[in-house]
Amino acid sequence: MAIKNVGVIGCGLMGSGIAQVSAQAGFRTVVVEANRELLERGLGGLGRTLDGLVAKAKLDEAGKKQILDRIVGATDLAALKDSDLVIEAITENQPLKNETFARLDAICPPHALLASNTSSCNVTAMAAATKRPAQVLGLHFFNPVPLMKLVEVVQTILTDDKSVAQAYEWVQAVGKVPVRAKDSTAFIVNRLLVPYLLDAVRVYEGGLASLEDIDTAMKLGCGYPMGPFTLLDLVGLDTTMYVAEVMFEEFREARYAPPPLLKRMVMAGQLGRKSGKGFYDYRKQ
Repeated sequence: MAIKNVGVIGCGLMGSGIAQVSAQAGFRTVVVEANRELLERGLGGLGRTLDGLVAKAKLDEAGKKQILDRIVGATDLAALKDSDLVIEAITENQPLKNETFARLDAICPPHALLASNTSSCNVTAMAAATKRPAQVLGLHFFNPVPLMKLVEVVQTILTDDKSVAQAYEWVQAVGKVPVRAKDSTAFIVNRLLVPYLLDAVRVYEGGLASLEDIDTAMKLGCGYPMGPFTLLDLVGLDTTMYVAEVMFEEFREARYAPPPLLKRMVMAGQLGRKSGKGFYDYRKQ
């Protein structure tokens, strides 16, 4: 495999998960964060995840040490100068991502692939910010990264087939299942999932049924592992609204417009599990 050294930008929930599966699969992985505090927080969370695997006898202490030994933390993008593949997992901010890719282009070796874990930003714009647009693509992992098997491999109109093939091979090497998608807002999963979640809010907003009954109906009627409101609270209402707004801006279709109730809940800080309250109340649990 052409990819030996992997770089990850961002050590939050997604970045640390990507770093973990990369190192777990035997790749030397450099993780870059904006500052030492964020880096230590992210690596600390990664370590606790591995401790949990040891406690469940899914990993031994020697295996944990090997994984951690393959991970190098840094606070300077220059640490990615030997990377064969860099995966950006920073905040969903298009100008910031474009700027990051331009900087990576100047730092990384000429053969390196530059990938984004974005779920809603324009990968083509990131590619256009570099002098190697044929080697820029999306690698969209799902949360929680160590458990979720899917990765959307996103090809822009500038990405060449060789780059896609190399990325596809690496995704398989880290134990994930790749699917190919074109660079169009929300790709495959969110293009189908977000309208479903928004429609669930509209159904509830219209008084058709209770939260609990809608969730139960979709679990038992469609075989989904969780209902739409449980999923909304898990993903984050602010995250869902942001993606919906990006989709509405792109396509101007009413089904992508965030419902009034969703907007008001976000304004009120009721974001789901992370805030303690969303459609359900988690503060008493």
